[in-house]
Amino acid sequence: MIEVENLVKKYGGHTAVDHLNFHVEKGQIYGFLGPNGAGKSTTMNIMTGYLAATEGNVKINGYDILTNPEEAKKCIGYLPEFPPLYPEMTVYEYLKFVAELKKIPKEERKKQIEEVMNMTMVTDVSKRLIKNLSKGYKQRVGLAQAILGYPEVIILDEPTVGLDPKQIIEIRDLIRKLGENHTVILSSHILSEVSAVCDHIMIISKGKLVASDSPEGLQKLKTGTADLNITVLGKKEDIQRALNNIAGVKEISYIEKEDAVEISITTFSDTDISREAGIALAENKLPVIAMSRQAETLEDIFLQLTSAGEGKAVGSARDDEGNTDDKKGTEIDENDNTDDENNNDEEKEAVKITAKVEENEDDSNI
Repeated sequence: MIEVENLVKKYGGHTAVDHLNFHVEKGQIYGFLGPNGAGKSTTMNIMTGYLAATEGNVKINGYDILTNPEEAKKCIGYLPEFPPLYPEMTVYEYLKFVAELKKIPKEERKKQIEEVMNMTMVTDVSKRLIKNLSKGYKQRVGLAQAILGYPEVIILDEPTVGLDPKQIIEIRDLIRKLGENHTVILSSHILSEVSAVCDHIMIISKGKLVASDSPEGLQKLKTGTADLNITVLGKKEDIQRALNNIAGVKEISYIEKEDAVEISITTFSDTDISREAGIALAENKLPVIAMSRQAETLEDIFLQLTSAGEGKAVGSARDDEGNTDDKKGTEIDENDNTDDENNNDEEKEAVKITAKVEENEDDSNI
């Protein structure tokens, strides 16, 4: 559905996107994760035709976004981080204008506008000027224009920014519903949101793809440890003998209480010995009164993969440039001052582009 090949975007001496490669399959919800300045918004702007790439190419449903932009953009609905709204229009006027630009047949426009307003919960403010809406409502109007026309691919850059908790839950439900008939790419800083909604997660760091897998598959990339905490009635010596032969244990610590022992068992993160420990204690007539396992979360994995110096692809993520990418990553690390001056360039570029959208009544920019 979407093919991103060897994508590079440079701002002067700063490389925002560094030989990025990934493929998006039809009918799935993809989460696009990365720290600030990682290149997420720049990548999305290139995918939608807002920015030109320095190198590489992007194909949407077989159409190259550079050489055949009109056909490629027909397949895309896009909600940028700064929605391209016209503040002097009412919500309904704006959506009607977008419908005309998207060349939705006249007999279908009213029906589609009403449907997307209901889906995004802006029907109650349809007659209000956009400039008088709250940030949350503006965000939802931006989402409505992305859905209008029911494109095959919907790209959402931080779609829940500015929404209250109730609205966030409603938008998550809407994204799940959209995923039934559309391919959705969702950028977010809220890891729990991505984990709950997405079928596939891509993690980008310093312009490179460092992981690409399902939420379950990412659990296999964990490199740390997990703790199993057990409270047992009995004597420390008896508990030690019972647990002595369990495989996969890295470290065990004991804290003796009046009539119980609190045990902390450290294992490798992909090892769960809860069942084995429970059986061993039961066979030795040592009652377990509490047991809990604390494993690494998606947040832990995200921090591991995006920590300083991380530049190689992990898991099923593809890095076709090999040593060349590593060298470029090192060069950026050695020029910290340049990074500090430029790490927000892609965000500034997005603001400029959005401003141009509001000045130019061109359907390719909606």
